[in-house]
Amino acid sequence: MKKFNIYITRKIPEIGLKLIQKECGGYQINPHNRVLKKQELIKAVKDQDALLCLLTDKIDKEVILAAGPKLKVISAYSAGYENIDLKTATDKRIVVTNTPGVLSIATAETAWALMLAAARKIVDGDLFMRKGKFKGWDPLLFLGQEISGKTLGIIGAGRIGTEFGLMSKGFRMNVLYNSNKVNNLLEKEINAKKVSLKTLLKKSELISLHVPLNSKTYHLIGKKEFALMKPTAILINTARGPVVDENALVMALKNKKIFGAALDVYENEPELTLGLSQLPNVVLAAHIGSATTQTREAMARLAAENLILALKKQKPKNCVNPEVLE
Repeated sequence: MKKFNIYITRKIPEIGLKLIQKECGGYQINPHNRVLKKQELIKAVKDQDALLCLLTDKIDKEVILAAGPKLKVISAYSAGYENIDLKTATDKRIVVTNTPGVLSIATAETAWALMLAAARKIVDGDLFMRKGKFKGWDPLLFLGQEISGKTLGIIGAGRIGTEFGLMSKGFRMNVLYNSNKVNNLLEKEINAKKVSLKTLLKKSELISLHVPLNSKTYHLIGKKEFALMKPTAILINTARGPVVDENALVMALKNKKIFGAALDVYENEPELTLGLSQLPNVVLAAHIGSATTQTREAMARLAAENLILALKKQKPKNCVNPEVLE
C-alpha cells in the first residue's frame, strides 16, 4: 500500500496508531494533550488524505474545505458523529466512519454506576468520609432510594440502551422504553414495554437517556418533562449533553421536583451550567462512558481499520454515508 498523509487530532491507544503506521507508512498527530483550536485544525488538515478525529473536534464545512481535494476519509473515534458536517463530506465524496457497537457495554455499565451512585448517595458518603465527618452509624444518614423492583425508563433503545436494559435483570425491575422501533430483544428477555415518552416520564422512578443528538432530541428533557416526573425520580444521562436542558435540570434539582440526577455528558461540555456543581443531589462524571482499557483499544483499532479500508477503496466496517461508496 502506498504511503498516505494522515492526521490524527489527539493521541489514541497505541493499538490504533501501530496499525496505521504499519498499513499506511506513518501519520502526523496533534502534539498537544488538548483539543486543537479551529485555526490549528484548519492548518493541520491541509493536503491530508485521511483524518482521524474525536467527538470534541468540530469538523465543519470550513475544516473540510481547508483539507483540500485529497481528503478521502474522516474516521471518527466515537459512535456519534454529530461533530462532522456530514452533508459537506458527502458532497465532496469523503467517506465518514464511526465506531459503534464496541463501546455499548462499557457505556451501559457507566450508566448503571451513575444510577447506583445517585440513588444511594455514594459520592456524598465518600466525601463525608474523606473529610473526617463520619462519627458512626446513623439511622438518618444519607438516606437514598432502592432500585430493586422499581420502574426503569429507557429513552432510546439502540445498542447502548439495549445493553443497559438487559443489565436490569438482576434487579427485577419493571422496564419501560421509548424508541422509534419495537425492541424485540428487550421485550423477550426482560418483558420490557414500549410506551410513549409522556407515559415513561410519569411512571418511571429511574430514567436513563440513550438517544443520539439531533434536531429531534435537542432539549428532549426540559421543564415540561421534569414536571411530569415523580419527586422520587432519578435522571441519568450518558448520551449527549444537549439532550437535557440543563438550566431546567438545575431548577428541578434545586426545587426537589426530582430526587436526583447523574450526568456523564454536558450541554456546554466541558463547561458546567451555572449552579449545577453546587447541588448535592447530582453526580457529575467526566465523560467516561467508554473509558475502559478494553473499549478504548477496541475503538482505536476500529477507527484505524475504517480509515485504512477507505484509503484502500474498500468498504469500511462502519460507514455513516454509504452512498459515497456507490
